[in-house]
Amino acid sequence: MNRDEAIEGVLERIVYFSEDDSYTVARLRVKGERELVTVVGNLFAVHPGETLKLVGRWVNNQKFGRQFKVESCLPMLPATLTGIEKYLSSGLIKGIGPVMAKRLTKKFGLKTLEVIENDPERLGEVEGIGPVRIARIKQAWEEQKEIKDVILFLQSHGVSTAYAVKIYKAYGNNAISLLKENPYRLAMDISGIGFKTADRIAQNLGIEPNSPLRAQAGILYLLWEATEEGNVFLPQDELIEKASSTLQIDKVFLEEALVILRQEEKVVIEEREAEKEVYLKPLWVAEEKIAERLHRLSQTQKQPLAIETEKAIAWVQSVNGIELAEKQKEAIRKAVEKKVLVITGGPGTGKTTLVKSILQIMELKKQRIVLASPTGRAAKRLTEVTGREAKTIHRLLEYKPMEGKFGRNEENPLEADLVIVDETSMVDVLLMNHLLKAIPLWATLILVGDVDQLPSVGPGNVLKDIIKSGTVEVITLTEIFRQASQSMIVVNAHRVNRGEFPLLKKGKGLDFYFLEKKDPEEAVRTLKELCAQKIPGTFGFHPLRDIQVLSPLRKGSAGVERLNKELQALLNPRGREIIRGGNIFRLHDKVMQIKNNYEKEVFNGDIGRITHIDLEEQEIFVQFEERLVNYDYNDLDELTLAYAISVHKSQGSEYPAVILPLLRQHYVMLQRNLIYTAITRAKKLMIIVGDKRALAMAIKNARPQERYTGLTRRLRKRF
Repeated sequence: MNRDEAIEGVLERIVYFSEDDSYTVARLRVKGERELVTVVGNLFAVHPGETLKLVGRWVNNQKFGRQFKVESCLPMLPATLTGIEKYLSSGLIKGIGPVMAKRLTKKFGLKTLEVIENDPERLGEVEGIGPVRIARIKQAWEEQKEIKDVILFLQSHGVSTAYAVKIYKAYGNNAISLLKENPYRLAMDISGIGFKTADRIAQNLGIEPNSPLRAQAGILYLLWEATEEGNVFLPQDELIEKASSTLQIDKVFLEEALVILRQEEKVVIEEREAEKEVYLKPLWVAEEKIAERLHRLSQTQKQPLAIETEKAIAWVQSVNGIELAEKQKEAIRKAVEKKVLVITGGPGTGKTTLVKSILQIMELKKQRIVLASPTGRAAKRLTEVTGREAKTIHRLLEYKPMEGKFGRNEENPLEADLVIVDETSMVDVLLMNHLLKAIPLWATLILVGDVDQLPSVGPGNVLKDIIKSGTVEVITLTEIFRQASQSMIVVNAHRVNRGEFPLLKKGKGLDFYFLEKKDPEEAVRTLKELCAQKIPGTFGFHPLRDIQVLSPLRKGSAGVERLNKELQALLNPRGREIIRGGNIFRLHDKVMQIKNNYEKEVFNGDIGRITHIDLEEQEIFVQFEERLVNYDYNDLDELTLAYAISVHKSQGSEYPAVILPLLRQHYVMLQRNLIYTAITRAKKLMIIVGDKRALAMAIKNARPQERYTGLTRRLRKRF
């Protein structure tokens, strides 16, 4: 058996990096070795130019030859001029990039790091460094030293380097004491650190496998994990079974832990006839409040509107030169009569025309109207089609990121007589609760959306549950208008939704195509040709602005991750770039925000383009719609490439052209509502590349994974 040994060297480049487990393949320049050494192992957030001390052992890989398998990694201060320059230009210290690093080492030589540490005022001797930059370099250097203590602590417990930066940002100088007190908080507080990592630290710190702390943390973690699958609660038996299997803890200890969590009001347990349901407290409160508020809103008397509805309908038809369908007319009547109304329907059924008509009629009566959508993209589209300002729900409710609160609530409601919310299928229980709290009881609420689309990314299935409850007025638009019926995108979306195979016509001038490619590699090749040549050449669509690739899965040969790397190499192969972990971000790249950042006012699913990379200030700038947002290098885990995105992330958006790879390897995600959602994202062109059998499987599967929600039951109970 090989004994562990240590090597030290400068990291030249990262060959491969896995976001899931931080597994890295890299090349290290080691003194005494003639060629670059290949190192493999968990090396999260190391950067080319860093000097690393690695502990591990040499192995011979049959395919790749001699490698150093890393057990632990510690960044070191470099000792050579080249090493110091690379270290300083690697993005570790804000205010020093490649140009400034060269100037500093030229001026101070091997004493550069000593000057930064002990005599930073001397940095002013270098051209381009003034008092402001000196202060920032001093602060960044001090933070690096403090982070190093956290790194040493975490590495002694088997945690990779980069998480130290995240942990330090979250907890500051209290990081080590807080982790010793309760390491399980990491799984909840730090994005990318799962329960298993926190559990490993806990056990290294001596926390017993059967300890109440571990059992409670494990239960809370599994409940939070369930929300990522859209569940609002888990049945108690299922939760205990899952926790016992995951944690290897006896069920008796878990049931005791659940009692404590209930006493501490971290969970709520509802006792049903057949089973007990376990909720995280905020989600239980959200469902209760939604039901209560919708009931109160419905029961509060409507302010009298002096509207002769039939005359108003005739007027709006005349003004717009249209003939409304009977269901649309009925919806206008209900909007005048009712306090709460749901309008649902598929593409081409006239939801937009109807909303516009209601707006025109209500504006004549001097009604104060607000329009909102869950995402910036959906709000922008609503503004474009109605000609009136629409806001995201967060902006409408005046979210205050520093306080984590909404400015609009029961005490400070919206100044509105009519609130119209579009794309309601995307709204989860937590956001719907905040929205309803801010709607004054005298106002009318109209929820608009397509109930057959994928449900919200967050927990719950709010629109579907409200409709299913039968407690509020629902208008379902079914008639496809003549203009829309000429589009095969619209026709096939409705066919898929009814469980019918789409019509696959051949010829030019169509807007819906299916290209049969059963082999995944052939499908990817075809998809790349479509993006780079065929669609731009035939239809005139811009490869980056107008074409969006959607995929059912993140992983696999035709999954989001691989397609992004392939399409980036094809469509944006060169230019100024930065490397973070295994991600390359390049000037002009198409990128997507993958978590809500209320401070920057960018939200999960927002897509933009990188317009500027500042290597000195370690910032990149992304243009989102009308907003330019800057990101510090440490914030780049909030961004991902967006040449390809998941169907789920595409909700609320429309794109001129959509390409969907659909293969049998996607079988775990092959559901009718996923295909329907993908097709309804395309405005002018929809191309599916793949296997007809996979498409048939998806259309046949009309039973999407049911979510555990209690809203329907609560609404029925209230009403």
